[in-house]
Amino acid sequence: MDFTPKLEQIRRNTNQINNLLRDARLVACLGNRALLSFFVGGLIGQEHLVGAATCEAAGLELVERHRPSMVFLSDTLEQGSGISLLLQIKQRWPGLHTLLLITQEHRQSEIQAAIEAGCDGLLVESRIGLGSAMAALHAISGGGVYVDRSLTELFRRGPGEGGPLEPLTGRELQVLSLVAEGDTNIEIGERLFISADTAKTHLRSLCRKLQARDRTHAAVLGLRWGLIDWPQE
Repeated sequence: MDFTPKLEQIRRNTNQINNLLRDARLVACLGNRALLSFFVGGLIGQEHLVGAATCEAAGLELVERHRPSMVFLSDTLEQGSGISLLLQIKQRWPGLHTLLLITQEHRQSEIQAAIEAGCDGLLVESRIGLGSAMAALHAISGGGVYVDRSLTELFRRGPGEGGPLEPLTGRELQVLSLVAEGDTNIEIGERLFISADTAKTHLRSLCRKLQARDRTHAAVLGLRWGLIDWPQE
């Protein structure tokens, strides 16, 4: 098969990903060296990547040294555990965005622990593609949430397991849905024909009702409690 015609599409997708990242600073910690090489060598521009590792201890040291804005890691590493690394990151730097690549889908208890810790994005290795990677990076870089649809049942909570202090208004639900997609306050304002300040006011109100610590946490709660529909990929 002649792969040449696909090269231009790959270049365009790579450019789109780097545009999405804007001023982001990333650390990658993946147990699969081939995937890490692709990630480091072609998918992410060198201006965004500040460190790469294949084991838990080295990954944590890189995060501590560089204080990136996002960490892309896998659940399995050459040494240590990606889940353990994620838990440490979220405990020490709760606002640091994390995107977890799931390589063993049957490890439900550990995946659940990552969700409870506040993981911002979950990708499944067997289903990963440039489209899903771009969707995940767009959502997370904007403060939203991305979860592969094969994991949605694991992500959702059952009825009676929590809910808002008081019902959200229709406008607040619209804002929350766009937050989950990764839209900024300016983008939300443009899509709803309101000002960015008004969008911010709605966001502040819905965070209070959800008892959410920030916009990402609000999106997570909205999805887990079934208040909003799953973002389209």
